[in-house]
Amino acid sequence: MKNDDILQAIDEELTRLRKVRNLLSGAPVDASWSPFSQVRAAKKRFLSDDARQRIADAQRRRWAAHRAKA
Repeated sequence: MKNDDILQAIDEELTRLRKVRNLLSGAPVDASWSPFSQVRAAKKRFLSDDARQRIADAQRRRWAAHRAKA
């Protein structure tokens, strides 16, 4: 993560915390703002082809073991 990204994330968090503090203290708050609107979706993770193949092979082994018991 780059320093600029970290600083931006910190600034966003500080802004969010200030708004929540104002909300709790009874200070006027922008009506369009909600603490729940600030939640961001997690970044999507990408798997390499090798990792995807290992996961698929492991799942096939699990299903084969399950079928062998039945």
